[in-house]
Amino acid sequence: MIIDCHGHFTSGPKALPEWRVKQLAAVNDPANAPKKSDLKISDDDIRSSIESGQLKLQQERGADLTIFSPIAGQMAHHLGNQQTSFVWSEVCNDLIYRVCQLYPDNFAGVCQLPQSPGESPEKCIPELRRCVEQLGFVGCNLSPDPSGGYWKDPPLTDRSFYPIYEELVRLDVPAMIHVSSSCNPCFQGTGAHYINGDTTAFMQFLTADIFKDFPTVRFIIPHGGGAVPYHWGRYRGLALDMKRPTVESMMKNIFFDTCVYHYPGVEFLTRIVPIENILFGSEMIGAVRGKDPNTGEYFDDTKKYVDACQNLSTDDRQKIFEANARRVYPRLDAQIKRRGK
Repeated sequence: MIIDCHGHFTSGPKALPEWRVKQLAAVNDPANAPKKSDLKISDDDIRSSIESGQLKLQQERGADLTIFSPIAGQMAHHLGNQQTSFVWSEVCNDLIYRVCQLYPDNFAGVCQLPQSPGESPEKCIPELRRCVEQLGFVGCNLSPDPSGGYWKDPPLTDRSFYPIYEELVRLDVPAMIHVSSSCNPCFQGTGAHYINGDTTAFMQFLTADIFKDFPTVRFIIPHGGGAVPYHWGRYRGLALDMKRPTVESMMKNIFFDTCVYHYPGVEFLTRIVPIENILFGSEMIGAVRGKDPNTGEYFDDTKKYVDACQNLSTDDRQKIFEANARRVYPRLDAQIKRRGK
């Protein structure tokens, strides 16, 4: 089985962003805010968007199942207020649930959290519980910067996040560390802010005692870990200079995906990061949607890159494509086992 740990519903029905525009227009006029029931999306609407988008490419590229979440760039925690985020997260997560109900063999749900700048992360716990315990989701996306590129909130290692981590441990689900869109003109979203978020989160974890306090919490740092693998020696050296636990010791808790859009990058990732800490991911349909003119292949067809890595054994590929994901997402593993796989 090939499990893609990183997918977003970027091809969703047009009714969703249209509803969102109305919601944001009524932030200061709640009496005229649209109700969740005003959003009309039929099962056929979902089928049309999925079958011509993520499911089509999943099948063409040889994957079996995608761990699926709302559009990262449209989580937009910085827009509106806490109530805006509560409702928007419920709407988006409910749509992911419907996708997973229609295609249970192809998609497993991951939720966005209703984070909001200046608000306690603890307020996200009810939605996390709802999605995992009632909707059957297998994880969540956690933003290190709900301010949208201005980094106004405390780091992920601040104790304000500890209730979230306690709940992740209780539920036995991981969090993918994923920023949303950037409203800071200095940082373009998918090319700068995303990679900044990945790299910054790793450094925050390196400088704090979160894994001493939560030895079983699990985080996936996407996009190949940002700049981390390329600067592996820098982080190992910083940890030693700062008298911190080693980078190697952090690998009990931190994992990386293969959303790196060229073969040399993926091959490098597999040589630097322990194989047990790499999960196959493509993010399709996501940040880069075109073809590489040098190869004629889609940039985000990352399975081809993993397949081409001559340094990987058959056992290594099985870990990257399936076993690691089932270990990091035990609720997903349980779902797959219930289907006899």
